[in-house]
Amino acid sequence: MVVDDSVVIRRLVASALDQDSAIEVVGTASNGAIGLQRIPQLNPDVITLDIEMPDMDGLEMLRRVRKDHPSVRVIMLSTLTERGAAKTLEALQLGADDYLAKSSSENSGQSSNSEFRDELCLKVKQFFRFQEPSHLNIAIPQSAAELEYPKVPTKSVGLPASVVAIGTSTGGPTALGAILPNFPASFPLPVLIVQHMPPLFTRLLSERLNSVCALHVEEASQGAVVEPGKVLIAPGDFHMKLVSDHGRISVVLDQSAQENFCRPAVDVLFRSVAEVYGGSALAIVLTGMGQDGLRGAEKLREKGARIIAQDESSSVVWGMPGAVVKSGVADRVLPLDQVVPEVLRISKSA
Repeated sequence: MVVDDSVVIRRLVASALDQDSAIEVVGTASNGAIGLQRIPQLNPDVITLDIEMPDMDGLEMLRRVRKDHPSVRVIMLSTLTERGAAKTLEALQLGADDYLAKSSSENSGQSSNSEFRDELCLKVKQFFRFQEPSHLNIAIPQSAAELEYPKVPTKSVGLPASVVAIGTSTGGPTALGAILPNFPASFPLPVLIVQHMPPLFTRLLSERLNSVCALHVEEASQGAVVEPGKVLIAPGDFHMKLVSDHGRISVVLDQSAQENFCRPAVDVLFRSVAEVYGGSALAIVLTGMGQDGLRGAEKLREKGARIIAQDESSSVVWGMPGAVVKSGVADRVLPLDQVVPEVLRISKSA
């Protein structure tokens, strides 16, 4: 079901979804109040939800959907503005499953419409399993036998941990908001994070997390020093790498080609962490669509680093952590609420 007060956007979204044979648009609504009335009638699996609407906005509708229809997936459609990003992060805190920035009316050319359609369909389908691959070629194999990964025989060497590297995507802002505040101010390791998000969103996410965490959280900048007790989040549209100069480790940002259709990419960070920290790294792969982080996790494991993956039941989408688990490189597969206790246990030997 498509909920948006703009007739143009409702038509654009519905038309984009209708072009995928795996998706059926069961109805539309022009505001949150109408949308709530239509949920029992239409029984949607997924709702695309605008934020700014008259009578009842998207945030209020989301609150009621989470209370009365908890199994319905909700994808927020937001604008690429400071206000839109802030509202989107609030929606994710309220339980939205994902979000997508919609193009302005001035940027509605054929190319941008095609990109919007593909990304929207991908985001809707990420919550479901398909027997046959879609034309978007995003189906994730459902059994270990279907996965063809190179064998990674090296086991963790158990070196004292020196850094924590985290990769996440769909559901990540909520997951990070659940675990980072549980780190004490005395936590002795630096924390490096790649969260798939566009520019502006990553800065606002960093600011929001910094306001609720004992550790200092900031969006990474070029040359930022990697220090104990500091959390650095890769900025949107930039890969985050590390460089070591006489023992001083700092951040290098670049806009080289996307990997796994992402920039920042988890694989880029993980490979760099493997080069700089080797077996003393601790990597965590949280909820997210796709397989970004898998190849980087393999590189880390070859160096003897520890790998933790979030379990399926606590993940919004078990794509990224699932790929790591099925490849056999994860040391531990844990529900979200057990990740920090495990990290604290490991870090005691740092």
